[in-house]
Amino acid sequence: MKPLIEHLSFEQAGIITESSNDGKDLYMKGICIQGGVKNANQRVYPVSEIHNAIKTINEQVKTGNSVLGEVDHPSNLRVNLDRVSHMITEMWMDGPNGYGKLKILPTPMGNLVKTMLESGVKLGVSSRGSGEVNEADGQVKNFDIVTVDVVAQPSAPNAYPTAVYESLMNMRGGMKTFEMAAEVKEDPRVQKHLKESILNFINELKL
Repeated sequence: MKPLIEHLSFEQAGIITESSNDGKDLYMKGICIQGGVKNANQRVYPVSEIHNAIKTINEQVKTGNSVLGEVDHPSNLRVNLDRVSHMITEMWMDGPNGYGKLKILPTPMGNLVKTMLESGVKLGVSSRGSGEVNEADGQVKNFDIVTVDVVAQPSAPNAYPTAVYESLMNMRGGMKTFEMAAEVKEDPRVQKHLKESILNFINELKL
């Protein structure tokens, strides 16, 4: 058995976001793992393996166990509570693929994901599990999903400057902060005022 981590970009996962009826909860929903095709890591997950792994996840959820996920993923299968951003509320099969619904939690990492999603950042997902891989043809067997993490795909980093800029311009005093940032290189005296404005900006993002 070896750790198996598979990335899906925003486009590959077909991620959509939705809110609860009262608007208090935010969800990500889409493909978490693709079946029956060779992926970028040269692995093939048989549909039957994905089906069994998803059945196990749903059994955990139905019995009251929390299946938690992180922002980015560690090199092992352990879930780190200080990096938890969401919980899996359900998973299901649709054709050969395994889908999942992730509830964004009000943790520091969850608030980070929420801010990026609401700012238009396109985030992907990464399944994290274990299994055996046939080196000859890449077929995976005895697959077990541990969790699904939220990740930034290659296209996503380009959205970070836009997301931060738009958030800055929408906050009170945002233009002033932006102008001071531009002046820092020319006038070192502005730096002391800039620090306070940036801290106010960060505090507003946390709300």
